[in-house]
Amino acid sequence: MGPEEPRRPSDDDETFGYNDPAFDDSPEYSRRAAYSDGPGYNPDAGYSPSAGYGSDAYPDEYEAPVFTEEELSGLDGGGGGPRRVLPLEDEPTTLVARYLFPTERYRGEWKRHWIHLSGPLGIGAGATLLLGYLAGYLTKVNINGLVTAAVLIWLAVIGWVAWEVFDWYFDRFILTNKRVMVVNGIITRKVAMMPLLRVTDMKYEQSALGRMLNYGTFVLESAGQDQALREVKHLPNPNELYLRVVEEMYEPQAVEARLGKDGDTGDDA
Repeated sequence: MGPEEPRRPSDDDETFGYNDPAFDDSPEYSRRAAYSDGPGYNPDAGYSPSAGYGSDAYPDEYEAPVFTEEELSGLDGGGGGPRRVLPLEDEPTTLVARYLFPTERYRGEWKRHWIHLSGPLGIGAGATLLLGYLAGYLTKVNINGLVTAAVLIWLAVIGWVAWEVFDWYFDRFILTNKRVMVVNGIITRKVAMMPLLRVTDMKYEQSALGRMLNYGTFVLESAGQDQALREVKHLPNPNELYLRVVEEMYEPQAVEARLGKDGDTGDDA
């Protein structure tokens, strides 16, 4: 058997063998030599404030961050006041993008107000009630041929109403930094355009019903020319739309600056 190795301190020894005479008397295992002056021990190693374990890392009281009222006001997106950052303009739809050339800036597109469909929808509802009553009466008196004719007439009226609804959906008023356009038609497409530089006068009109339902008619004037785009009826939010067009006509630099600022804000968010 080889020489017996000195026993290492264990958890059973009081304070890890510090009270054992063998360790107290031996210079190799003295408390100071083994645990204070040894190269593997540094009282500050791993517990410095820079390492995240000092007293500065765990203060007695945690101070919550303080936000000013101005900083918090930018988070209000509801009814707490007007938005400080205007939203970016949407991208043009596929229907509109084909009519824009690369160097012009898209500003928006609008469908006509739903009041534009009041005539066709009213006719469809009236035809349904009238022809329904007529078909019921003819059925009672056993005139089946006229019942069939009434049903065919009703189908024709409903088909026309559906056509008008689709035509309304594809009808758009478009604004760019260079022109205003109206695009309509389902099978035969019609595109009317007027450059903003040629517009000499612009106004919008609202009837009493238009003010209640928030729609109006735009009238564009151009000096000494036959205008393909002069009167556009039933446009929604006419006051906002009017201001957008006028700002684009007279303050294009302000529009570019505003939209550029909105884009930077959106990227940062």
